[in-house]
Amino acid sequence: MAAAGLLVLTSMQVLAVPAASGPSETATADAHAYKQLTKPYRIPRPASLPAGQGTSGDMLWHLYNLVLSHSRYIDLTHTIRPDMPIWREFGNITFSQAVHKDTGEPFTYEKDLFVANAYKLTTDQMGTQLDAPAHFNPYYAAADEIPPTFALRKLVVIDMSEKVRRNSSYALSVQDVLDWEIEHGTVPSGSVVFVRSDWSKAWPHVDTDVFPQVHLDTVQFLHLNRSILFHGHEPLDTDMTPRFDSERWLLSHGYAQAEGITNLDQVAPTGCLLSTGFPKFAGGTGNYVRYVAICPPEWKSGLTPGSVDEAPLAKYNSPLEWNEQKGCRSRS
Repeated sequence: MAAAGLLVLTSMQVLAVPAASGPSETATADAHAYKQLTKPYRIPRPASLPAGQGTSGDMLWHLYNLVLSHSRYIDLTHTIRPDMPIWREFGNITFSQAVHKDTGEPFTYEKDLFVANAYKLTTDQMGTQLDAPAHFNPYYAAADEIPPTFALRKLVVIDMSEKVRRNSSYALSVQDVLDWEIEHGTVPSGSVVFVRSDWSKAWPHVDTDVFPQVHLDTVQFLHLNRSILFHGHEPLDTDMTPRFDSERWLLSHGYAQAEGITNLDQVAPTGCLLSTGFPKFAGGTGNYVRYVAICPPEWKSGLTPGSVDEAPLAKYNSPLEWNEQKGCRSRS
């Protein structure tokens, strides 16, 4: 019987990789198989599975062992801090020590066996974020209504950093996208498109009034002509127009967008995936997000699973303590 399969796009050669029988496949054998590849390859899957003999989940575990466990993971997220830049009309955020509701005293390791923090967040529109359409249109999705299918997508990175060096308020144009496509191919439908400007390299000492932009025609082109899932950029706003033209069009028409991205200089223009993780604030108009790029194993940047302390996590030489000057817990 002919086998159906999952096409995994890498710069590798075609190799017949047997379908995994389950989690008992060894990571060593998978790593050896992976290193033999030099072009796109196909992981075969039976057209049908005998009753009680495996599930499609086996294929995903095999894919993880074969590819994702050797991939390189790059954090595209700013750390949330009380001194982080924020839009000028929002109030400052503050961190504090969580206190007992009856005594008003902070929890301590010595007295309570644990500590905890409390946060005064004046907005859900700050730092690395995912804007929900409800930010501009109450009839579209709020943060808790964004589907879990946003969790993993193809990632495209369009670099306009050279133009931004010459013009700090440069706006990505449709022609920039078309020029990118000449070199890299058509932007994939359903993908996420991040725009590299290197604006984030000055973080937290950034200019939130003059910044790189994405032109209205460009966001319309990406959604209406390329059917992307969402786009993202490094600044905290999409454009500098008085009425937020690009951002207003996106959100008022039901499209989400990412803001406050960093480390895009470490990510390849194609071939990577984007992992998106975010909390579910009821009725949220924005969301604090952890974006992670998952890049091919041969890529120069990023961490691989097992290359750092994970379980248990790293133990530090200095303790985490409350720092009044910084307004948060830190290590000396």
